[in-house]
Amino acid sequence: MPKSRNDRKNKAKKAVYTPPVEAVKPKISPRWLAPAMLTFGIVGVLWIATYYIAGVDGKIPFMAELGNWNLAIGFGGIIICVILSTRWH
Repeated sequence: MPKSRNDRKNKAKKAVYTPPVEAVKPKISPRWLAPAMLTFGIVGVLWIATYYIAGVDGKIPFMAELGNWNLAIGFGGIIICVILSTRWH
């Protein structure tokens, strides 16, 4: 079916929408974030490793008293590291 002349005129008059261009500022992480993230991760891993190597035998008295809470402390540091890494840009 042929198109009417009115349809052709209306299509020609419509302008294509172009959204306004805004300057996007890049997100910058705070300076303390990366050192804190690495510190928590390394300390967490070292705490667990130290507990398994020396703490179980009682060579480090305070670690032997804490028992399995040492795992919670170590994994807590690792979890904080992961949470901080989600904020890093």
